[in-house]
Amino acid sequence: MKHLIAPSVLSADFANLQRDIEMINSSDADWFHVDIMDGVFVPNISFGFPVMEAIKKYAKKPLDVHLMIVNPDQYIEQFVAAGADRITVHYEACIHLNKTIQAIHKSGARACVALNPHTPVELLIDILPVLDMVLVMSVNPGFGGQQFIPNTLLKIRRLKAMAAQVNPELLIEVDGGVSIHNLGDLLAAGADVFVAGNAIFGAESPLEMIRTMKAVSASPISSI
Repeated sequence: MKHLIAPSVLSADFANLQRDIEMINSSDADWFHVDIMDGVFVPNISFGFPVMEAIKKYAKKPLDVHLMIVNPDQYIEQFVAAGADRITVHYEACIHLNKTIQAIHKSGARACVALNPHTPVELLIDILPVLDMVLVMSVNPGFGGQQFIPNTLLKIRRLKAMAAQVNPELLIEVDGGVSIHNLGDLLAAGADVFVAGNAIFGAESPLEMIRTMKAVSASPISSI
């Protein structure tokens, strides 16, 4: 499968949100990545249902919704109603993770789990067979523009090896500091989906940057 690019709407120009959504529609990107932050689980607040519904109104590609919030269970049905195709919850935010995954699937969305940089991938071994995707955070969640954490490559390799045994169809997504400079190494490590915010929206031509990121091939030898 060719790797997927998911531009992060959080880095879009909110004064021209429809313009940026339509740019992604016309690009080689595959998904919209939508970060929901509550100011509790992470030290930042992004946006809620009205903005999500506005994105869905114009988006022609799937919405990959990343919930960086406490108590995600109480909002699952609302996010699906607002347009979420995939819902990612944090391992660190869910007391009964299996129950949360069941609720996401019951709602009709794909169920995904995110891991903070300090959380070992091995903690997912018992739930990995029922997941559609794992999101490996390559920065600390909450703010854009952070530097990529190199140890992410090792985590992805370990996760890929685990998934090969129990869930070969599992997608591995990476979020944080992703750019054309490390995308080849991430591909070589086993990642499938790449979230990019500043690298795309901060580029002189976001359309060309997305096209370039889609064309990257796995590095022959990873740097770590």
